[in-house]
Amino acid sequence: MNQRKLRQLVECALLIAIGTVLSLFDFKGPWALGGGITVCSMLPLVMIAHRHGTVMGVASALVYSLIQMLLGLNNVAYAPDALTAIGIIVLDYVLAFTLIGFAACFNKLIADRRWAIVVGIVVTFLGRFACHFIGGVIIWEALWPNELGWAAPVWSLAYNGSYMIPEIIITAVVAYLSYAPLKKYWHGEDLPKAHQA
Repeated sequence: MNQRKLRQLVECALLIAIGTVLSLFDFKGPWALGGGITVCSMLPLVMIAHRHGTVMGVASALVYSLIQMLLGLNNVAYAPDALTAIGIIVLDYVLAFTLIGFAACFNKLIADRRWAIVVGIVVTFLGRFACHFIGGVIIWEALWPNELGWAAPVWSLAYNGSYMIPEIIITAVVAYLSYAPLKKYWHGEDLPKAHQA
């Protein structure tokens, strides 16, 4: 393995580790119906996609999703059967987090890179939100009907929105503000030419 590839793999591993550590520190706002808000735990995945391209971004986000699944195995344990367990694994972990790896897909569509980063965050995080929403409607509402008696789609929208909307806003704002001081890192200009996204 050449030095360039090794550097890329080490950097991705470090950013995945940083994102994982950040995911362990979450908080709930007084409005929250569930879930936890982290301080930019998925931003390292977004940076991988921008620095190393979508393929490496998706691969890294997939690894991150598997780590999140291992950390959340107690959620999978609630499943009464294998099909439900697979649904939880796919919707709440693998698909939800792997979508973040596509965050750099807007670089060629939006000329201003700072706004391409923000749009990528908003779109991919909304994709994650959609996965949790669908899982809430078809899986979690069947396991535990909400105590407020709300319709399943309304409850899932409110429950998942109560932590995903703040997560989107926090991450997008931090990415926007960090762009100018970290521009060469967002663009991968510190990397050898062969590694630029």
